[in-house]
Amino acid sequence: MAGKVLIYPKPDHEPASFTVLNFPVGNIDHAVDTLATAGVRFERYEGVAQDDSGIHREYGPPIAWFKDPAGNILSILEG
Repeated sequence: MAGKVLIYPKPDHEPASFTVLNFPVGNIDHAVDTLATAGVRFERYEGVAQDDSGIHREYGPPIAWFKDPAGNILSILEG
């Protein structure tokens, strides 16, 4: 599946405190490694079981969260 996403800036934007966009990937370990090498910093959440790469694997599909430059929470998830 391929697609495009367009996000417009907004003056006085306040990022949401929840995930606003998920990107499905075929191999989350590879995706996390590739993004981390490119400088993406993955979020860590207190009380959420995450491995050394920041991937949560306990419930549902494996998922890792990061923020865009405006502070919005995005994720990649395997599936």
